[in-house]
Amino acid sequence: MTLSQILSPFIIEAVQKQFDVTIEKVEFQSTRKDFEGDITMVIFPLLKLIKGNPVDIGTKIGNHLVENVPQVSKFNVVAGFLNIVIEDTYYTQFFNEIKDDQKFGFKSHTSDKAIMVEYSSPNTNKPLHLGHVRNNLLGYSVAEILKAAGNKVYKTQIINDRGIHICKSMLAWQKFGEGQTPASSGLKGDKLVGNFYVKFDQEYKSQINALMAEGRTEEEAKKQAPIILEAQQMLLDWEAGKPEVMELWKTMNQWVYDGFAQTYKSLGVDFDSYYYESNTYLLGKEVVQFGLEKGIFEKDPDGSVWIDLTPEGLDRKIVLRSDGTAVYMTQDIGTAIQRTKDFPDVGGMVYTVGNEQDYHFKVLFLILKKLGFEWADSLFHLSYGMVELPSGKMKSREGTVVDADDLMQEMTTTAQTISEELGKLEGYTDEEKAKLYKTIGLGALKYYMLKVDPKKQMMFNPEESVDFNGNTGPFIQYTYARIQSILRKANFDYTAAVSVDLHPKEKELIKQIELYTEVIQDAARNHSPALIANYTYDLVKEYNSFYQTVSILGEEDLTKKIFRVQLSKKVADTIKTAFLLLGIEVPERM
Repeated sequence: MTLSQILSPFIIEAVQKQFDVTIEKVEFQSTRKDFEGDITMVIFPLLKLIKGNPVDIGTKIGNHLVENVPQVSKFNVVAGFLNIVIEDTYYTQFFNEIKDDQKFGFKSHTSDKAIMVEYSSPNTNKPLHLGHVRNNLLGYSVAEILKAAGNKVYKTQIINDRGIHICKSMLAWQKFGEGQTPASSGLKGDKLVGNFYVKFDQEYKSQINALMAEGRTEEEAKKQAPIILEAQQMLLDWEAGKPEVMELWKTMNQWVYDGFAQTYKSLGVDFDSYYYESNTYLLGKEVVQFGLEKGIFEKDPDGSVWIDLTPEGLDRKIVLRSDGTAVYMTQDIGTAIQRTKDFPDVGGMVYTVGNEQDYHFKVLFLILKKLGFEWADSLFHLSYGMVELPSGKMKSREGTVVDADDLMQEMTTTAQTISEELGKLEGYTDEEKAKLYKTIGLGALKYYMLKVDPKKQMMFNPEESVDFNGNTGPFIQYTYARIQSILRKANFDYTAAVSVDLHPKEKELIKQIELYTEVIQDAARNHSPALIANYTYDLVKEYNSFYQTVSILGEEDLTKKIFRVQLSKKVADTIKTAFLLLGIEVPERM
């Protein structure tokens, strides 16, 4: 039980007894460094219910706590804040109870309902790029955090494997590929296919310019360029199931899937299920008929079907074209329903998709709710901002995208350069060095991406992310490795529970560890890995302050020395599990 959970019922009781007012929840925050206290109750919300001076209100509540809660030793009130001082024995008891708990902070499954988290969802006409990296890291981390918070989780993706953009790569390979394969070219399959997507765009632009030189307008040239007409015909052939087109489509898509699999493995993300747009694009059409019968949808004179969401502040949205073909919205409705059939225990879904789709998901969730699906109340759009580089935006069809594989390799190389400059790799084998460079490089990349609130647009600076100082992955990894060094040097048994008078730095460190459980729950509620990342940085800062202030292995008092090694180990354990929630490994040595 956390400190806030211990104190809350007594504060609620005090408010009831002293002021005859019933409250359901209490607002806490960390005590400011310049005031005495371990946890602070915010009094201001009570002023809506209780007339009086906030200092007087806080004093009465504080006195009630001192009289009734053994853990509370004293208090002080500053304006609208009740700063509560906790007995050291509470922290030593808490620490001794959790120091051997490998799953500290994690909660066991408490519900038979699962959450499905969708992320990645790439197109099969190009490799994964920097934007996909943020998407994958966010989706994977949120899934792991939801698990740690006590939820059963399924990870999934829907692969966009059909459409004109896929045909463009296929057509360009037919025209210019000369039979190349991943094996013959030495390229990963997704990169090979992506090259032909770029080649198509180059040829298309060349044909547009040639037609414009003959007197066509730009708009006419775009529509009449032979290569785009051929791509459109190929799409029609695909939809008709023309054997040779289907065979090429399957072959080139498999090249891409094999390439994606390598990238996912390097990035450290995985999936429990896969959905393919080629299998789902017709889903949802039968739901339209159901919606028409229930009066949820309406048919226009031309035969198209719509839903009017203007009463909810949105607009009128088409769900079926006049020719009977589905739109993306229809497909997404059908796919969501299909997932609950495939996984009957799914009670909620998280969609990891960029913020340019915010409106789409508002509409999707509202339609599913109107259709009467109970789980529609548990749908969440994990909306995230674009990633930019110092050099500007990326354009895949022009070949100016930052490739995910290249980025990971660059991060590993940068980590190698910095590590070699620091010169602390004596005794490492080449294999150990290579593994360390990758651990540091990918740790830097992932941490830099995930420490930013998902909703915010971000600028990714590779060199800044690999800095061994400040709020970075390598800085935290280095602290973990430092603690492992302490544990290796501790030539005595430090496992037994001991009783000590806490140094202020020890108390602050235990307070920070205690927050971990609540941080995991907050991160799950807010779908925000940034809360885990920045908590870990705060924990490491607190540990480094402790490390600089007190002696650990040099302490003469054996009891204190044992306790400080135990405390160091618990910090390392917490760093490791927190970083695992972010998909980041920690090195034993650096």
